Amino acid sequence: MTNPSAVELVVVPCLSDNYAFLVHNNDTGETALIDAPEAAPIHAALDARGWTLTDILLTHHHDDHIDGVAALRTNARVIGARADAHRLPDLDLAVAEGEPFNVCGQYTDVFDVSGHTVGHIAFHMADAQLVFTGDSLMALGCGRLFEGTPAQMWDSMQKMRALPENTVICSGHEYTTANARFAASLDPDNPDLISRIKRIEAARAANQPTVPSTLTEEKRTNPYLRADIPEFKTALGMKDASAVDVFTFVRAQKDKF
Repeated sequence: MTNPSAVELVVVPCLSDNYAFLVHNNDTGETALIDAPEAAPIHAALDARGWTLTDILLTHHHDDHIDGVAALRTNARVIGARADAHRLPDLDLAVAEGEPFNVCGQYTDVFDVSGHTVGHIAFHMADAQLVFTGDSLMALGCGRLFEGTPAQMWDSMQKMRALPENTVICSGHEYTTANARFAASLDPDNPDLISRIKRIEAARAANQPTVPSTLTEEKRTNPYLRADIPEFKTALGMKDASAVDVFTFVRAQKDKF
């Protein structure tokens, strides 16, 4: 997949349902990895293309996002959240929201997207139209709230929703089929969701990933981005509830689904 800024994106399936992402700048030869669930498939993807890893970006501290770092970091700079540094592999660059940096020739913004964990961050490469959201905003979903509050996660969802419409959402897991079933249980008459579910079923039948997705389709179909949308609130029987209360209800329902 090629993006407008001479940057190439490669999706690397890892473990049973994780995704890592490689970003390669064809002009500079730099290659960044976002999250490192395991080393072997990432090494294979690099070797197949003759790329050398220059940077490793980490969204959060869970093992299935960092376990491959030790075997991959030989000459690569490791970048992660300053607030989470005590739970991450040793960082060469510790970052926080409002502290942009450059990687692969891309001006990269950092967002605090706490909720799944406290200290979870996302990386936005605006010129390449990419955001790496880990287990915060996901395809038709959001991460389970292991550490943060619903209010924190709703704030995180709003940050992601405010990005440009053409942003590509690179999230960390192949959970889309289950997320789609849940979304349909809440919003069965949503024509965009009905159409998306057909595309998801076709992709999975062909053993193709459903990640990345686009912000446009997430805004139209992802229930966790729609907690303040009047039609969605009405469909839930929560017309007069606050967005945080609607989000809290939706996340709690998913945990029981």
